[in-house]
Amino acid sequence: MQEVILLKYGELILKGLNRPQFEHKLLKRIRNTLRSCGTFTVTQAQSTVYVEPQDADAPIDDAIRRLQKVFGIVSLVRACVVEKDMDAIEAAVVPYLRDEIEQAKTFRVNAKRADKRFPLPSPEIARRVAERVGDAFPDLQADMHAPELTITVEIRDTAAYIHANSLPGAGGMPSGSCGRAAVLISGGIDSPVAAYMMARRGMSVCAVHFASPPYTSPRAKAKVLDLLKIVSAYSGPIACFVVPFTALQEQLRAHCKEEFFTILLRRFMMRAAARIAEGQDCAALITGESIGQVASQTIEAITCTQEASPLPVLRPLIGMDKEEIIRIARRIDTFETSILPYEDCCTVFTPRHPRTRPRLWDVEQEEAKFNFTPLLDAAVEAAEKIVVCPE
Repeated sequence: MQEVILLKYGELILKGLNRPQFEHKLLKRIRNTLRSCGTFTVTQAQSTVYVEPQDADAPIDDAIRRLQKVFGIVSLVRACVVEKDMDAIEAAVVPYLRDEIEQAKTFRVNAKRADKRFPLPSPEIARRVAERVGDAFPDLQADMHAPELTITVEIRDTAAYIHANSLPGAGGMPSGSCGRAAVLISGGIDSPVAAYMMARRGMSVCAVHFASPPYTSPRAKAKVLDLLKIVSAYSGPIACFVVPFTALQEQLRAHCKEEFFTILLRRFMMRAAARIAEGQDCAALITGESIGQVASQTIEAITCTQEASPLPVLRPLIGMDKEEIIRIARRIDTFETSILPYEDCCTVFTPRHPRTRPRLWDVEQEEAKFNFTPLLDAAVEAAEKIVVCPE
Protein backbone atom coordinates (compact mmCIF):
# COMPACT_ATOMS: atom_id res chain seq x y z
CA MET A 1 0.00 0.00 0.00
CA GLN A 2 1.54 3.31 -1.08
CA GLU A 3 2.14 5.83 1.71
CA VAL A 4 3.09 9.48 1.87
CA ILE A 5 3.71 12.07 4.59
CA LEU A 6 1.57 15.20 4.26
CA LEU A 7 2.93 18.39 5.82
CA LYS A 8 0.65 21.36 6.42
CA TYR A 9 1.79 25.00 6.47
CA GLY A 10 1.21 27.50 9.19
CA GLU A 11 1.42 31.26 8.75
CA LEU A 12 3.19 30.87 5.39
CA ILE A 13 -0.30 30.81 3.92
CA LEU A 14 -0.70 34.46 4.92
CA LYS A 15 2.33 35.63 2.96
CA GLY A 16 1.74 37.65 -0.19
CA LEU A 17 3.82 37.89 -3.33
CA ASN A 18 6.97 36.79 -1.48
CA ARG A 19 5.39 33.52 -0.33
CA PRO A 20 7.43 31.42 -2.85
CA GLN A 21 10.63 32.58 -1.13
CA PHE A 22 9.40 31.20 2.19
CA GLU A 23 8.23 27.98 0.55
CA HIS A 24 11.64 27.53 -1.07
CA LYS A 25 13.33 27.85 2.34
CA LEU A 26 10.92 25.32 3.84
CA LEU A 27 11.42 22.73 1.09
CA LYS A 28 15.19 23.10 1.31
CA ARG A 29 15.10 22.55 5.07
CA ILE A 30 12.86 19.48 4.67
CA ARG A 31 15.21 17.93 2.10
CA ASN A 32 18.25 18.61 4.30
CA THR A 33 16.49 17.06 7.29
CA LEU A 34 15.70 13.86 5.38
CA ARG A 35 19.05 13.58 3.60
CA SER A 36 20.47 10.99 6.02
CA CYS A 37 17.15 9.26 6.62
CA GLY A 38 16.50 7.57 3.28
CA THR A 39 15.38 8.45 -0.21
CA PHE A 40 12.32 10.69 -0.36
CA THR A 41 10.91 13.04 -2.97
CA VAL A 42 9.61 16.36 -1.67
CA THR A 43 7.02 18.34 -3.64
CA GLN A 44 4.57 21.11 -2.86
CA ALA A 45 0.99 21.84 -4.01
CA GLN A 46 -2.16 23.39 -2.55
CA SER A 47 -0.43 24.62 0.66
CA THR A 48 0.71 21.08 1.41
CA VAL A 49 4.12 19.44 1.15
CA TYR A 50 4.18 15.82 -0.04
CA VAL A 51 7.04 13.64 1.21
CA GLU A 52 7.03 10.36 -0.72
CA PRO A 53 9.37 7.45 0.15
CA GLN A 54 11.14 5.95 -2.83
CA ASP A 55 12.02 2.67 -1.13
CA ALA A 56 9.61 0.06 0.19
CA ASP A 57 11.52 -0.14 3.49
CA ALA A 58 11.95 3.62 3.93
CA PRO A 59 12.03 4.61 7.66
CA ILE A 60 8.81 6.63 7.63
CA ASP A 61 8.50 6.76 11.43
CA ASP A 62 12.02 8.18 11.73
CA ALA A 63 11.28 10.68 8.96
CA ILE A 64 8.16 11.85 10.81
CA ARG A 65 10.10 12.37 14.05
CA ARG A 66 12.63 14.51 12.21
CA LEU A 67 10.01 16.48 10.33
CA GLN A 68 8.21 17.34 13.57
CA LYS A 69 11.21 19.56 14.37
CA VAL A 70 11.16 21.50 11.09
CA PHE A 71 10.03 25.08 11.62
CA GLY A 72 7.26 26.19 9.28
CA ILE A 73 5.21 22.98 9.58
CA VAL A 74 2.18 23.11 11.89
CA SER A 75 0.96 19.52 11.46
CA LEU A 76 1.80 16.34 9.60
CA VAL A 77 0.20 12.99 8.91
CA ARG A 78 1.13 9.59 7.56
CA ALA A 79 -1.38 8.87 4.80
CA CYS A 80 -2.39 6.11 2.44
CA VAL A 81 -2.56 7.03 -1.26
CA VAL A 82 -5.43 5.52 -3.25
CA GLU A 83 -7.18 6.07 -6.55
CA LYS A 84 -9.84 8.79 -6.66
CA ASP A 85 -12.63 6.25 -6.67
CA MET A 86 -15.16 5.76 -3.88
CA ASP A 87 -14.96 1.99 -3.97
CA ALA A 88 -11.15 2.14 -3.69
CA ILE A 89 -11.38 4.57 -0.77
CA GLU A 90 -13.89 2.41 1.12
CA ALA A 91 -11.85 -0.73 0.48
CA ALA A 92 -8.65 0.84 1.84
CA VAL A 93 -9.79 2.68 4.96
CA VAL A 94 -10.24 -0.26 7.35
CA PRO A 95 -7.11 -2.25 6.38
CA TYR A 96 -4.93 0.86 6.52
CA LEU A 97 -6.23 2.27 9.81
CA ARG A 98 -7.06 -0.98 11.60
CA ASP A 99 -4.55 -0.44 14.44
CA GLU A 100 -5.76 3.09 15.15
CA ILE A 101 -9.43 2.05 14.98
CA GLU A 102 -8.93 -0.88 17.36
CA GLN A 103 -7.42 1.45 19.98
CA ALA A 104 -10.30 3.96 19.85
CA LYS A 105 -13.74 3.94 21.44
CA THR A 106 -15.19 6.88 19.50
CA PHE A 107 -14.59 8.24 15.99
CA ARG A 108 -15.75 10.57 13.27
CA VAL A 109 -14.94 10.97 9.58
CA ASN A 110 -13.95 14.22 7.88
CA ALA A 111 -13.88 14.57 4.11
CA LYS A 112 -12.09 17.34 2.22
CA ARG A 113 -12.86 17.59 -1.50
CA ALA A 114 -10.21 19.90 -2.93
CA ASP A 115 -10.86 18.46 -6.39
CA LYS A 116 -14.41 19.64 -7.10
CA ARG A 117 -14.59 17.35 -10.14
CA PHE A 118 -15.01 14.37 -7.81
CA PRO A 119 -18.66 13.33 -8.20
CA LEU A 120 -19.61 12.98 -4.50
CA PRO A 121 -19.81 15.93 -2.08
CA SER A 122 -17.82 15.88 1.17
CA PRO A 123 -20.76 14.87 3.46
CA GLU A 124 -21.53 11.87 1.27
CA ILE A 125 -17.88 10.77 1.22
CA ALA A 126 -17.76 11.01 5.02
CA ARG A 127 -21.04 9.12 5.44
CA ARG A 128 -20.00 6.19 3.25
CA VAL A 129 -16.60 5.85 4.92
CA ALA A 130 -18.20 6.03 8.37
CA GLU A 131 -20.65 3.27 7.43
CA ARG A 132 -17.78 1.05 6.24
CA VAL A 133 -15.88 1.59 9.49
CA GLY A 134 -19.03 1.08 11.60
CA ASP A 135 -19.85 -2.19 9.84
CA ALA A 136 -16.33 -3.50 10.52
CA PHE A 137 -16.28 -2.33 14.16
CA PRO A 138 -19.83 -2.38 15.54
CA ASP A 139 -18.73 -1.41 19.08
CA LEU A 140 -17.11 1.81 17.85
CA GLN A 141 -19.25 4.84 18.68
CA ALA A 142 -19.66 7.93 16.53
CA ASP A 143 -18.78 11.24 18.24
CA MET A 144 -18.91 14.44 16.21
CA HIS A 145 -17.55 16.71 18.96
CA ALA A 146 -14.60 15.10 20.78
CA PRO A 147 -13.74 11.75 19.20
CA GLU A 148 -10.65 9.77 20.12
CA LEU A 149 -10.04 9.09 16.43
CA THR A 150 -10.66 11.35 13.45
CA ILE A 151 -10.45 9.63 10.07
CA THR A 152 -9.84 12.05 7.23
CA VAL A 153 -10.30 11.50 3.51
CA GLU A 154 -8.73 14.17 1.28
CA ILE A 155 -9.64 14.25 -2.41
CA ARG A 156 -6.84 16.12 -4.15
CA ASP A 157 -5.89 16.70 -7.77
CA THR A 158 -3.83 13.57 -8.32
CA ALA A 159 -5.13 11.07 -5.75
CA ALA A 160 -7.16 10.45 -2.61
CA TYR A 161 -5.44 10.36 0.79
CA ILE A 162 -6.64 8.54 3.91
CA HIS A 163 -5.19 9.25 7.34
CA ALA A 164 -5.89 9.30 11.06
CA ASN A 165 -5.22 12.05 13.62
CA SER A 166 -2.61 14.60 12.65
CA LEU A 167 0.60 15.10 14.64
CA PRO A 168 1.78 18.54 15.80
CA GLY A 169 4.63 20.22 13.96
CA ALA A 170 7.11 22.78 15.27
CA GLY A 171 5.20 25.75 13.82
CA GLY A 172 6.91 29.08 13.28
CA MET A 173 8.68 30.19 10.13
CA PRO A 174 11.18 28.28 7.94
CA SER A 175 14.77 28.49 9.14
CA GLY A 176 16.71 31.25 7.44
CA SER A 177 13.65 33.06 6.14
CA CYS A 178 13.85 36.03 8.53
CA GLY A 179 17.51 37.01 8.73
CA ARG A 180 20.48 35.92 10.80
CA ALA A 181 21.56 36.58 14.40
CA ALA A 182 24.18 35.43 16.90
CA VAL A 183 23.12 34.02 20.26
CA LEU A 184 25.28 34.50 23.35
CA ILE A 185 25.07 31.02 24.80
CA SER A 186 26.09 29.86 28.24
CA GLY A 187 25.55 26.45 29.73
CA GLY A 188 22.38 27.51 31.52
CA ILE A 189 18.68 27.00 30.89
CA ASP A 190 17.79 30.31 29.30
CA SER A 191 20.07 30.92 26.32
CA PRO A 192 19.35 27.63 24.48
CA VAL A 193 15.64 28.38 24.81
CA ALA A 194 16.22 31.91 23.45
CA ALA A 195 18.11 30.44 20.47
CA TYR A 196 15.26 28.00 19.82
CA MET A 197 12.60 30.72 20.01
CA MET A 198 14.32 33.05 17.55
CA ALA A 199 15.10 30.15 15.20
CA ARG A 200 11.40 29.29 15.37
CA ARG A 201 10.68 32.80 14.06
CA GLY A 202 12.74 31.99 10.97
CA MET A 203 16.14 33.33 12.05
CA SER A 204 19.30 31.51 11.10
CA VAL A 205 21.54 31.45 14.18
CA CYS A 206 25.19 31.16 15.00
CA ALA A 207 26.46 31.06 18.60
CA VAL A 208 29.09 32.76 20.71
CA HIS A 209 30.31 31.08 23.91
CA PHE A 210 32.82 32.55 26.35
CA ALA A 211 35.27 30.23 28.10
CA SER A 212 37.71 30.98 30.93
CA PRO A 213 40.26 28.18 31.15
CA PRO A 214 41.53 26.99 33.57
CA TYR A 215 38.63 28.35 35.65
CA THR A 216 36.12 26.63 33.36
CA SER A 217 36.62 23.01 32.33
CA PRO A 218 36.47 21.37 28.89
CA ARG A 219 33.29 19.70 30.11
CA ALA A 220 31.62 23.11 30.31
CA LYS A 221 32.39 23.71 26.62
CA ALA A 222 31.22 20.20 25.73
CA LYS A 223 27.97 20.88 27.58
CA VAL A 224 27.34 23.98 25.45
CA LEU A 225 28.04 22.05 22.25
CA ASP A 226 25.61 19.35 23.38
CA LEU A 227 22.94 22.02 23.94
CA LEU A 228 23.55 23.45 20.48
CA LYS A 229 23.31 19.98 18.96
CA ILE A 230 19.81 19.66 20.45
CA VAL A 231 18.79 23.10 19.14
CA SER A 232 20.30 22.35 15.72
CA ALA A 233 17.75 19.54 15.25
CA TYR A 234 15.24 22.37 14.87
CA SER A 235 17.36 25.14 13.36
CA GLY A 236 19.85 23.28 11.19
CA PRO A 237 23.66 23.38 11.66
CA ILE A 238 24.98 26.06 14.05
CA ALA A 239 28.46 27.58 13.91
CA CYS A 240 29.68 28.13 17.49
CA PHE A 241 32.56 30.51 18.27
CA VAL A 242 34.29 29.75 21.59
CA VAL A 243 35.98 32.93 22.81
CA PRO A 244 38.75 32.71 25.47
CA PHE A 245 38.00 35.39 28.05
CA THR A 246 40.41 34.52 30.89
CA ALA A 247 42.90 37.36 30.35
CA LEU A 248 40.21 39.98 30.13
CA GLN A 249 38.42 38.70 33.25
CA GLU A 250 41.66 38.67 35.24
CA GLN A 251 42.37 42.28 34.28
CA LEU A 252 38.82 43.19 35.17
CA ARG A 253 39.30 41.70 38.63
CA ALA A 254 42.64 43.45 39.07
CA HIS A 255 41.47 46.97 38.18
CA CYS A 256 37.73 47.37 38.81
CA LYS A 257 35.43 47.36 41.80
CA GLU A 258 33.95 43.96 42.52
CA GLU A 259 30.35 45.19 42.49
CA PHE A 260 30.75 46.10 38.79
CA PHE A 261 32.29 42.79 37.64
CA THR A 262 29.10 41.30 36.21
CA ILE A 263 27.87 44.34 34.30
CA LEU A 264 31.34 45.09 32.90
CA LEU A 265 31.84 41.48 31.83
CA ARG A 266 28.51 41.49 30.01
CA ARG A 267 29.46 44.71 28.20
CA PHE A 268 32.73 43.13 27.04
CA MET A 269 30.80 40.06 25.89
CA MET A 270 28.41 42.23 23.89
CA ARG A 271 31.31 43.93 22.11
CA ALA A 272 33.06 40.63 21.32
CA ALA A 273 29.86 38.91 20.20
CA ALA A 274 28.94 41.86 17.97
CA ARG A 275 32.34 41.67 16.28
CA ILE A 276 31.89 37.98 15.55
CA ALA A 277 28.26 38.47 14.52
CA GLU A 278 29.11 41.15 11.99
CA GLY A 279 31.74 38.83 10.51
CA GLN A 280 29.03 36.20 10.09
CA ASP A 281 26.57 38.56 8.36
CA CYS A 282 24.35 38.72 11.43
CA ALA A 283 22.08 41.73 11.93
CA ALA A 284 21.40 41.23 15.66
CA LEU A 285 22.42 39.50 18.87
CA ILE A 286 20.21 37.17 20.93
CA THR A 287 20.37 36.73 24.70
CA GLY A 288 18.42 34.72 27.26
CA GLU A 289 17.81 37.68 29.57
CA SER A 290 14.57 37.79 31.56
CA ILE A 291 13.74 41.01 33.36
CA GLY A 292 14.50 40.86 37.09
CA GLN A 293 15.67 37.24 37.09
CA VAL A 294 19.19 38.03 38.38
CA ALA A 295 21.18 41.11 39.34
CA SER A 296 22.46 41.71 35.81
CA GLN A 297 18.92 41.68 34.40
CA THR A 298 17.37 44.71 36.05
CA ILE A 299 16.22 47.36 33.60
CA GLU A 300 19.16 49.58 34.61
CA ALA A 301 21.69 46.77 34.06
CA ILE A 302 20.14 45.80 30.74
CA THR A 303 20.31 49.44 29.63
CA CYS A 304 24.03 49.56 30.44
CA THR A 305 24.63 46.27 28.64
CA GLN A 306 22.64 47.30 25.57
CA GLU A 307 24.64 50.52 25.23
CA ALA A 308 27.83 48.52 24.61
CA SER A 309 26.43 46.68 21.59
CA PRO A 310 26.49 48.22 18.11
CA LEU A 311 23.85 45.69 17.07
CA PRO A 312 20.25 45.41 18.29
CA VAL A 313 19.81 42.80 21.02
CA LEU A 314 16.82 40.47 20.80
CA ARG A 315 15.55 39.12 24.13
CA PRO A 316 12.73 36.63 23.45
CA LEU A 317 12.49 35.61 27.15
CA ILE A 318 12.36 39.13 28.56
CA GLY A 319 8.79 38.89 29.93
CA MET A 320 8.81 35.20 30.93
CA ASP A 321 9.25 33.75 34.39
CA LYS A 322 11.57 30.85 35.14
CA GLU A 323 8.84 28.21 35.18
CA GLU A 324 7.70 29.21 31.68
CA ILE A 325 11.27 28.99 30.39
CA ILE A 326 11.79 25.61 32.05
CA ARG A 327 8.63 24.24 30.44
CA ILE A 328 9.99 25.11 27.00
CA ALA A 329 13.43 23.71 27.89
CA ARG A 330 11.83 20.41 28.90
CA ARG A 331 9.74 20.30 25.72
CA ILE A 332 12.74 20.79 23.43
CA ASP A 333 14.94 18.45 25.54
CA THR A 334 17.60 20.97 26.61
CA PHE A 335 16.69 21.08 30.31
CA GLU A 336 18.51 17.96 31.53
CA THR A 337 21.70 19.02 29.78
CA SER A 338 21.42 22.61 31.03
CA ILE A 339 21.34 21.58 34.69
CA LEU A 340 24.57 19.57 34.53
CA PRO A 341 26.89 21.08 37.17
CA TYR A 342 29.63 22.65 35.02
CA GLU A 343 30.43 26.33 35.64
CA ASP A 344 30.36 28.80 32.78
CA CYS A 345 32.34 31.99 32.25
CA CYS A 346 29.74 34.22 33.91
CA THR A 347 29.93 32.42 37.26
CA VAL A 348 33.72 32.38 37.67
CA PHE A 349 34.18 35.84 39.22
CA THR A 350 30.66 36.47 40.50
CA PRO A 351 30.68 39.41 42.94
CA ARG A 352 29.34 38.90 46.43
CA HIS A 353 27.21 42.04 46.21
CA PRO A 354 26.65 43.01 42.56
CA ARG A 355 25.39 46.47 41.67
CA THR A 356 21.74 45.91 40.70
CA ARG A 357 20.93 49.45 39.56
CA PRO A 358 24.11 50.64 37.86
CA ARG A 359 24.35 54.07 36.29
CA LEU A 360 25.96 54.20 32.88
CA TRP A 361 28.35 56.98 33.91
CA ASP A 362 29.66 54.91 36.85
CA VAL A 363 30.05 51.84 34.66
CA GLU A 364 32.00 53.79 32.06
CA GLN A 365 34.25 55.21 34.78
CA GLU A 366 35.12 51.69 35.94
CA GLU A 367 35.62 50.53 32.38
CA ALA A 368 38.14 53.31 31.78
CA LYS A 369 40.47 52.00 34.51
CA PHE A 370 42.29 49.69 32.08
CA ASN A 371 42.77 49.38 28.34
CA PHE A 372 40.52 46.46 27.46
CA THR A 373 40.64 46.92 23.66
CA PRO A 374 43.81 44.85 22.98
CA LEU A 375 42.51 42.07 25.22
CA LEU A 376 39.16 42.11 23.44
CA ASP A 377 40.85 42.07 20.04
CA ALA A 378 43.03 39.12 21.05
CA ALA A 379 40.05 37.16 22.43
CA VAL A 380 38.02 37.61 19.25
CA GLU A 381 41.01 36.72 17.11
CA ALA A 382 41.58 33.52 19.11
CA ALA A 383 37.96 32.38 18.93
CA GLU A 384 37.59 28.71 17.99
CA LYS A 385 34.91 27.93 15.40
CA ILE A 386 33.03 24.65 15.82
CA VAL A 387 30.13 23.68 13.54
CA VAL A 388 27.47 21.74 15.39
CA CYS A 389 25.05 19.53 13.43
CA PRO A 390 22.03 17.49 14.49
CA GLU A 391 22.52 13.78 15.01
